[in-house]
Parts: sequence; C-alpha cells; structure tokens
Amino acid sequence: MGVSAINRAARWLGAASALAVLSGCQPAKAGRSDDIGPTFVSLNPCLDAILVEVAAPEQILALSHYSRDPAASSVDVNRARSFGVTGGTAEEIIALSPDIVLASRFIAPATLNALERAGLRVETFDSPFSSEASFDQIFQISNLAEHPARGDELVQQIRFSVDKPEGDAGSAMVWQAGQIVAGESSLVAEHLRWAGFSNHSAAQGLGQADFVTLEAVLTEPPDLLLIAGDAAGQGHPVLGSLEGTHVARFDPNLFYCGGPSIAQARERLVDIRAELEGASE
Repeated sequence: MGVSAINRAARWLGAASALAVLSGCQPAKAGRSDDIGPTFVSLNPCLDAILVEVAAPEQILALSHYSRDPAASSVDVNRARSFGVTGGTAEEIIALSPDIVLASRFIAPATLNALERAGLRVETFDSPFSSEASFDQIFQISNLAEHPARGDELVQQIRFSVDKPEGDAGSAMVWQAGQIVAGESSLVAEHLRWAGFSNHSAAQGLGQADFVTLEAVLTEPPDLLLIAGDAAGQGHPVLGSLEGTHVARFDPNLFYCGGPSIAQARERLVDIRAELEGASE
C-alpha cells in the first residue's frame, strides 16, 4: 500500500470515529441496558423489599447483605439469595456500575462522597413513619425503575389485602428490643390504630424509644402486650401470669420497614386480635 493510500485510510478511520461519537455510538455504561431500564444497587433492607417487587430481576445488580440474614431481612431469604449482595462498601458498588444506588438517608458520608465522585446517582430515603409515607417511597422507586404500574399495583395490594377489623380492641403496647417502646407517630403505632388498638405506652406518657422496665409493665399492664425483643425481662415467666393481659410475640421485621411488610404486620395483628378476643370469651 502506498503512502497516499495509507493517508486516505487514516483519514477515513478518523472520520468514522468522529461520526460514531457524534451519533452517540459510544460504549454503553456497564450497568445499563436500554432493553431492561436502569440498573440498581440497594444498600438498605427496607428498600430491598420494595425494589424486588417493582423492578425487573435483571435490573437488580445487588441487594444489601442484610436481606440474606433472616433476622434482618424484610424479603424472603430464599428470594434474596437469587440476587447479588454487597457489604455496602464504595469499592463494591462502583465496580458494579449501577445507574442508581438506593440508600438510607443515614448512609456514611464517606461512602456517599465516594459514590458521587465516581459519578453514580444516589437516591436516599428516610424511614417511613406512616403507611402513606411508605407508599410514596414505593411510587418513587417504581418510577425510578420505569415500572410505575408495578408501584400502583403493590400499593393497592397492601391497602386491600387484609380486611380492617371493626371496633375498639383495647390497649396495646409494643415492647421492642432493648425494652423500649414505640412513639405515637411511628409506623407500628399506626398499625395498632388500624387494628383497633390504642397505644398504651403513649397513654402512659411515654415517647419514641423510651425504656420500660418489667416492673412498669407489671404495674400498669396493657390489654395486649406485644413482645418484639429478647431481653431478660421480656422473657420473664411472670408475664404469663398477668390477669387481663394477652401476651404475644410480634416479629420486629414486620414493623421496622414499610412496603410489603405493612400487609404482613396487619395480618399478624388481626390474628393476634382474634386470639385476644377468643381468650376473653
């Protein structure tokens, strides 16, 4: 090939490269496929539970490692194992190159800064203090996943999958891990009201995360004591001898998150209320 032919070939290749850039024919980002929509890494078990319901499986590059732990997961653990997980480090997340990272508002600042410096989009969420706030998160995440209809369907399923009981069921207290109680503005307090119970701890002047001793429970017991912890006082045999108080276990995984666990928490409360009413007959 002569020099002139080589020069013509070089000019042709240069023009072709420029045309490719101008026409957008650049290498696609590793985490993105226009066929499936934006890809995600979730760093929070509560957000995991929503994401798996509203995104296509191929959009989910990784969930939080908590979702493989039965004690921390709000997703069926076997289902969670079908997805990858990360330990939440910036290096792991950046290597996956997702389009969107879902995280708690309390994500470590150093991790957030590293992700943003790498050019990743990070969407942060608060813990929902009401079912409506949780529904808003479902709508947000389903819109991010470009599947808004799935979000609508999930919200309707949560709203109407369990029939709301009628009438007053008495007072109830959720005695959480560490022997603390829920405040009146918490999601679990809303669950109690939905099921017809009044918040016993609020009536006692207690607020969010106030500590309650075994002695205090025995002195002013509620009609229903929901134990959601395993401290020594919460397993004391004397609780079984309380007259007029029904004692039941309430899995904290049912109320730490919103999303699909709202329906599960309500269903559990309906069952417990039936036990309480059956015992009083």
